[in-house]
Amino acid sequence: MFGTKTGRRRGPALALLAAASLVLALGGCSVDTVTPAEARDNAGSGEDAPADAKGGKDSKGEKGETPAGEAVDCTKAKCIALTFDAGPGKDTPRLLDILKEKQVHATFFLLGKKHVVRYPDVVRRIAGEGHEVANHTWTHRILTDTDASEVRDELSRTQDAIAKITGRKPTLMRPPQGRTDDTVSDVSRELGLSQVLWSITAKDYSTEDSALIRQRVLDQAHGDGIILLHDIYKGTVPAVPGIIDELKRQGYTFVTVPQLLAPARPEPGTVYRPERPE
Repeated sequence: MFGTKTGRRRGPALALLAAASLVLALGGCSVDTVTPAEARDNAGSGEDAPADAKGGKDSKGEKGETPAGEAVDCTKAKCIALTFDAGPGKDTPRLLDILKEKQVHATFFLLGKKHVVRYPDVVRRIAGEGHEVANHTWTHRILTDTDASEVRDELSRTQDAIAKITGRKPTLMRPPQGRTDDTVSDVSRELGLSQVLWSITAKDYSTEDSALIRQRVLDQAHGDGIILLHDIYKGTVPAVPGIIDELKRQGYTFVTVPQLLAPARPEPGTVYRPERPE
C-alpha cells in the first residue's frame, strides 16, 4: 500500500486495486497463510520459542516479553499489533515520541532507498527504543511482477542497509501491496524472512483526514489484529494518539509482531495473516 500525491487524488481507485491485488495474491492454493493463533497453537513449549540472531533465546522471551521487561501472553491478553510501512520519513521522529509517551512498541517495515539510507539516525532510534525493525523492500517494487533474482535484490539490499545501521538483519518482511507467491516465499525463506500481512487498514494513502484514519482503524479493530499504517503520510501520525488511547480503553494490549506470534518462532518464508472476525 504505497501511494504518491497523484495516488491520493485517486484514492478510491487505488483502494480497489490494492484490495483486488491482495485477493489475487492470496487467492491461489500456492500461497498458504498462518494466523497468529495458529502459529501459537503449533508452537512447542520450549524448542520453538523465539531465538535471536545469535541462536539463543530471544530477549523478548517465550511469552512475548516486551523490551521494557513485562511479559505478554497473547493467548490470554487481547493483543493487537501496530505496524508502519514505507518509512522512515520526516514525521517518524514525532511518531516515536508518541509511542514512547504512550509506552507502545510497534513494528516498522522500512523501505531501503530514499528512506533507510536517508534517515539512518531514525532507523537507529527505532531499534534502540525497542521497536521491531522489518523489511519492506528497497524500492517498493511489486515482487510478484519480478523474477527471483530481482526479489532477492529488493530484499537483500534493504537487509544489508538496516544491518549496517542497527547491527542486525530483520527477520520479518512485508511485500508491497501484500502481493506474494511461491517465488517470493522461496526467496524470503532463503534470506531468513517471514512475511507479515495485515487485517486492519485505514487506507491512509487515500486521505489526510486524521479523524477518518482513526475511525477506520477503530471500526476494524479485533484481537490478534495487525494494523497497517504509513508514517509517511500527513494525516497518519496525528491519528495515532487517539487510536492508542481508545484501543487501550477497550482493553487491547499493543505488541510487536514477534510478540503476537510468541511463543512461536516466525518461520522464514511463511506468510502470517490475521483472520478478520465475521
